[in-house]
Amino acid sequence: MLKLYIGNKNYSSWSMRPWVLLRQTGIDFEEVMLRFDGFGPESQFKKAIGAVNPVGKVPLLEHDGLRIWDTLAIAEYLAEQFPSHALWPAEKAARARARSVCAEMHSGFMALRSACPMNIEARLPQVGALALRDKPAVQADLQRIVAMWSGLLAEHGGPMLFGGFSVADAYFAPVVMRLKTYDLPVPSDILAYMDRVCGLPGVKAWIDGALAEKTFLDFEEPYRLQP
Repeated sequence: MLKLYIGNKNYSSWSMRPWVLLRQTGIDFEEVMLRFDGFGPESQFKKAIGAVNPVGKVPLLEHDGLRIWDTLAIAEYLAEQFPSHALWPAEKAARARARSVCAEMHSGFMALRSACPMNIEARLPQVGALALRDKPAVQADLQRIVAMWSGLLAEHGGPMLFGGFSVADAYFAPVVMRLKTYDLPVPSDILAYMDRVCGLPGVKAWIDGALAEKTFLDFEEPYRLQP
């Protein structure tokens, strides 16, 4: 069986991507939760993940003795192992475009990710408003995301970015979480897409898990006092 190592569901955006992809498409897997207690070499988290992943990060997919620790590599491996689940769009051009936008997410949007880290249980509109006011790079990231999503939804007719659910929607699910937490302003078509993403059973299950954790980690939330 597939085994997926993840961090806290409230905070770990990278863990969310393959977990949602597996859960939403109905691929059976075992979840191994390694809770964050710090990221120093002596933390229990680093010791636990370091025992299975040389990079010392989550997520990690384990299958038949093979360990895969990059989210895009995990997505590609799952697509190869389970071709009937159509994790990427069927049409070649759409598939290339989906890979492109996932790679853009993988290496980009650093301003948004830094100013608005994922925190599903929180509502932080003031933090979002200040980030947009004071950080032009956050404004640029948000504009790019809106333009990308609007264009894909119009081109493929929805309800997801490439018509049906794909790796791309799993990849951008944590961005949806950020836009909601920080109440970043987006047009109505993007709000509707965000609602559809949150309504996906796989995404809803992750959100429910995040809300059930009730764990405040001050090193993950330097922008607020304990709720």
